[in-house]
Amino acid sequence: MGTTKTEGFSQQTMKMADALKALGHPARLAIMDFLATRDACFCGDIVEELPLAQSTVSRHLAELKNAGLIQGTISGKNTCYCVNQENWKALQEAFAAMAARVCSPKCC
Repeated sequence: MGTTKTEGFSQQTMKMADALKALGHPARLAIMDFLATRDACFCGDIVEELPLAQSTVSRHLAELKNAGLIQGTISGKNTCYCVNQENWKALQEAFAAMAARVCSPKCC
């Protein structure tokens, strides 16, 4: 099996690809949507909201955190999660700029 070539792409393109890959699962989209409605919450709050086991939610939270879309603050034995506003805004801006270029009337 071949490897994916990633050399030669800009850092912004690589970060955007990582973020979009992280968002490419319905559970992660649901988690982001849930976190968007709150300032912060614990994993247990998300487990109560989604039809997933705690271990599965934790795995999805780790993927979102690795992609920089959320951040967590340790509070005792738990971690309190929230949307990483700076990275989320950067992703929105990069995607909007790309969408504007793609949607230009230059296509055949």
